[in-house]
Amino acid sequence: MPRTALFAVALCVLAVVAAVVSFANGTWLGVVWILIAGLSSNMAWYYIRRARLERRAQ
Repeated sequence: MPRTALFAVALCVLAVVAAVVSFANGTWLGVVWILIAGLSSNMAWYYIRRARLERRAQ
């Protein structure tokens, strides 16, 4: 798995944890964290797919 994909997965996990903490504290800032988690999840899938396609091309 490429390093950038690992960083994106780590960011996704941290954003989900931040969203849970925000919602538990009663703030609506968790919505922003959920959006960041979705974005980083899409980034991880993109980098994984790109690396897979590059390996097949070689």
